[in-house]
Amino acid sequence: MNLSVRGSVRHPAIRHSGSVRHGATGAALAALVLGGGAVGCSKGEESPDMTPAAAVAKAAKKTEDITSLSYRMSGRTPEEGRITAEAQMRMKPDIAMSMKMKALDQGADGSAEIRLVDKAMYIGGAAAAKELDGKRWMKFDMSTLGDDALGGGAAPGAGAVDKNPAQESALLAGSKDVKKVGTEKVEGVETTRYKGTVTLDEFRKSLKGEKKATREKREKGLEQYEKMGLDTLTMDMWVDGEDHTKQFRMRGDADKGKLDMTITFLDVNKPVTVEAPPAKDVMDLAEMMGDLDS
Repeated sequence: MNLSVRGSVRHPAIRHSGSVRHGATGAALAALVLGGGAVGCSKGEESPDMTPAAAVAKAAKKTEDITSLSYRMSGRTPEEGRITAEAQMRMKPDIAMSMKMKALDQGADGSAEIRLVDKAMYIGGAAAAKELDGKRWMKFDMSTLGDDALGGGAAPGAGAVDKNPAQESALLAGSKDVKKVGTEKVEGVETTRYKGTVTLDEFRKSLKGEKKATREKREKGLEQYEKMGLDTLTMDMWVDGEDHTKQFRMRGDADKGKLDMTITFLDVNKPVTVEAPPAKDVMDLAEMMGDLDS
């Protein structure tokens, strides 16, 4: 199944669905992420004998234990320009997420919403109604994919929106020049800020000692950056007193422009409920394709 359907069928609704999907997943890439840390409320104190590299590695390690989170992101992607978004997602017992985003440089048509629930992805917004016979949502059936595939970003076109974005902060653990910048408050939480640069090759090498599942998941995430033409990232990471990532920022020069995204984690491991849009407002891509083929 390929969710990038632009050009495959000369149907205005399908052409529109492809463009909406492209912008939305591009935004979530930072979140992308679409692949970290958790929110803590303790004081930003670190062990006096812990090096910056060890502190970052410890926070990266804790990214594997998150079952749900909510976060906010803002910045710029090479193709979509300036972006803001808020999202919540659940990794266990099943994959679910919702995201509301705005591509600020695309005017009134730059707003979109994504929901992933019951193994179906819904993409919509006000602009969609213009092309989908008044309906606000396009549905992509993903029932043939298991939760492992969804969570690992195996769903075509969905790899950014269905992965834990906090795991992107683990990239800094592959840096050879991590340093402590100082202490700062983020969303009222005391944190220690670290900074470093990392190449994708360096990060791959740093994964040699990881468990196979962790290594494969993080290597999968690297593909998103490689497709953008990125090979080096500058990263800042804010770690709270419980050794969890509270916020991170990544910057780099891609083939089509600059990537500069900041993700702030607002909540973690609290119940997340995502509901499918009302059926009357949904255009099902599979049904549409069936009608066109008949």
